[in-house]
Amino acid sequence: MSTLAEVPITTVRADSEALEQTRSGKLNIVFAVTLTALHLGAIAALFFFSWSALAVMAVLWVLGQNVGIAMAYHRLLTHRGYITPKWVEYAMALCATLALQGGPIYWVAVHRMHHQLTDRPGDPHSPRDGKWWSHMGWILHGSLRNRNPLLARYVPDLAQDRFYVWLSRWHWVPVVVLAAVLFAVGGWPWLLWGMFLRTTLGLHVTWLVNSATHIWGARRFSTRDDSRNNWWVALLTGGEGWHNNHHAHPVSASHGMAWYELDFNYWAIRLLGWIGLAKRIKVLGPEGGSARVYHL
Repeated sequence: MSTLAEVPITTVRADSEALEQTRSGKLNIVFAVTLTALHLGAIAALFFFSWSALAVMAVLWVLGQNVGIAMAYHRLLTHRGYITPKWVEYAMALCATLALQGGPIYWVAVHRMHHQLTDRPGDPHSPRDGKWWSHMGWILHGSLRNRNPLLARYVPDLAQDRFYVWLSRWHWVPVVVLAAVLFAVGGWPWLLWGMFLRTTLGLHVTWLVNSATHIWGARRFSTRDDSRNNWWVALLTGGEGWHNNHHAHPVSASHGMAWYELDFNYWAIRLLGWIGLAKRIKVLGPEGGSARVYHL
């Protein structure tokens, strides 16, 4: 079995440089067109309101943003703060694709890279490179792409899983199928609210974790980065805004570390534990030390 030491140093250096997020003067046309269409559809949704469309948006928001991005891509796949049966893990990852934030290999690799290089050169989205860059510019002008094969180095666990390799390649299929179903059942109101408005707001809410929580908020822990606990981002994301807590203890399934730090995503994970669908839920508090583990 080959090791990193057996790879020529020039190759290692070249791969490292290729993986670093760099700024390009060229606009990523695919992302730009997609984001423009989403924003236009989100504006159009305001003229097609219905209560059923709002309800559909709310349900899909929870599935895509909370269950998918926060609980699956972030706390489960990236940091392994808890474990679930494989069928539950796969179902939750499938939900994450509905948020239109890329496949699991890309999302998890980028986030692990962020933790390794937080607010230092190579961080995919640091406000030290500009507030706009950290929020949205890194998507429009960054060098990292969903199909970059070198990202697999950050996710050897996912890269060896056939389901995640397949889902990373075809992550857009569930979204297209969902859009067709929404339009067939509920017409324009369901499509515009359930897809365009929901995904547009969801993208910005997720990007706020990259930007706002490294700019504004309180710092409980003296981490080596600029991460902060931001209450309003936490409310929008279901608990992801307690970002300084998270950077201090990345493996903790709970990001809220005080009674007033609401963490709905963690409560949902504990619910999975109570019904037998989650085990080894790791929790760390302000005092640090060894993690408490629930549902062994």
